[in-house]
Amino acid sequence: MPTTELGTFSVSSMQILDEEGRLDESLEPELTDEQRLGLYRGMLLAREVDQRMLKLQRQGRLGTFAPSTGQEASSCGAALAMRESDWFVPSFREFPGALMRGAPIEATLLYHNGYEEGNVFDGSPRTLPVAVIVGSQLLHAVGLGHAMKQKGEDSAVVTFFGDGATSQGDFHEALNFASVWQAPVVFFCQNNQWAISLPRDKQTRSRTLAQKAIAYEMPGVQVDGNDALAVYRATKEALDRARSGGGPTLIEAVTYRLMMHTTADDPTKYRTEEEVQAWWRKDPLVRYRRYLESRGLWDGGRQEALEAEIRAEVEAAVKRFEERKDFKIDEPFDHVFGARDQGIEAQRRAFLDRIEAEASRA
Repeated sequence: MPTTELGTFSVSSMQILDEEGRLDESLEPELTDEQRLGLYRGMLLAREVDQRMLKLQRQGRLGTFAPSTGQEASSCGAALAMRESDWFVPSFREFPGALMRGAPIEATLLYHNGYEEGNVFDGSPRTLPVAVIVGSQLLHAVGLGHAMKQKGEDSAVVTFFGDGATSQGDFHEALNFASVWQAPVVFFCQNNQWAISLPRDKQTRSRTLAQKAIAYEMPGVQVDGNDALAVYRATKEALDRARSGGGPTLIEAVTYRLMMHTTADDPTKYRTEEEVQAWWRKDPLVRYRRYLESRGLWDGGRQEALEAEIRAEVEAAVKRFEERKDFKIDEPFDHVFGARDQGIEAQRRAFLDRIEAEASRA
């Protein structure tokens, strides 16, 4: 039976800063010194918030959360490439990027203590809250992108998800719809090697996750997810393409979760200390700091000053969070739809009536 070659397919990989912070000057993106320093500040702030939250959780002052230590370059590098008018649609490990977009620190503290007020970002209205259901946010992102295209907006969407989400049906449905309708969406996969305790090689036989884009006729690129410059460049190129009508892109950022999946998890049960230490040597903050030092933008004195500034900022946010008392028990009903809905209002009344009845019996 005769056959016809339909085409050859390939996936490119990008690294600009290697593990030692050495720069490939031919690929270095055009950034101002203010942007370079702002990116480092964003990553360092995220690391400090993460470690402070871990202490709060262990002290019983915060609920369970998903640490982001080790993945700051992926989230912050992508956020730097975005415009304020773009939509940031996260999973549950992207608060570093949300902070860079203006979400307050105390919002993530409130959210992880169960307060709906933590999902409202007055300073960053196009930043969506955490999506706990794995892969669900990809469909929301495509809806946003499709709507913006219909309205003629010069904006795009970046949606984040882990390697585990690529095993969900929502992932494939979202990529298919986005490709068919050429929605301006950047699908950003943080491949941190583990879907909770399931390793990447038990999830898929694909050599890369980026190659899954081929089936949907969209560009797919793999980047070093611990290289903030590579993440920025890949995301910016994908966003420029999306805004100009070029459709969606799938980015696979190869990174690693240095801490536990959530604070309810014990990673020593399923991965080795040797593996973890090997990835600590690829720490994105150390790598990027060496880059700044090589450009004469950073030194030990500036590091100490910034660390002190960030610690004070985080402590002030923790104080505001723990002093806040003005919580609205029916706040979740305010954010189901953009306008008041009769059905939702009926549910609100039933909820408040039940709370009042239970209080009267107490």
